[in-house]
Amino acid sequence: MIKTVIFDLGKVIVPFDFKRGYQAMAKVCSHAAEDIPKRIGSTDLVTRFECGRVSPEAFVDELCAILDLRLEYARFCEIWSCIFLPETLIPENLLEGLRQRYRLLLLSNTNAIHFQMIRENYPLLRHFDEYVLSYEVGAMKPSARIYEEAIARAGCEPAECFFTDDIPEYVAGARKAGIDAVRFESAAQIECELRKRGVSWE
Repeated sequence: MIKTVIFDLGKVIVPFDFKRGYQAMAKVCSHAAEDIPKRIGSTDLVTRFECGRVSPEAFVDELCAILDLRLEYARFCEIWSCIFLPETLIPENLLEGLRQRYRLLLLSNTNAIHFQMIRENYPLLRHFDEYVLSYEVGAMKPSARIYEEAIARAGCEPAECFFTDDIPEYVAGARKAGIDAVRFESAAQIECELRKRGVSWE
């Protein structure tokens, strides 16, 4: 029996497009949009940031140095967060209904800049009981540590947790931890998977 429902954030609840960010950065630096992810990817800066090993201010300083950017912190945060699209991928009434019957957790690889912006702009996140975030836990999916933290916060057995994520590797990591997990494809598909398990929200 499912007691806790756990959702990933990006491309499960909130859609995003990194190209929007790269295009915005290209307008304020000397590098082409297609070169920006290569320059960022040549370092471990984003991983360190999403594991909470770098403060937001230090992250901005390091990334601005990598991209030869000269931006104020607030303006950088606006550009860094413009990747998110306004329409959510699942309806709010699904989360609202689940919250009334089950424990509801968010499990995400994210960072302090993005998550602050998301909380401010996507009010449906208020339905979650807790947020299990990589930059706070100090580990990213598919590390066993972050799933263990989610299970601890769920307050039940791993098999009593249902989890969905759009990335197969992260679904596999959850299953390895004993969690009932499926890859996210659409809201309709997830509603079907929940119903198969006797989970109701209406």
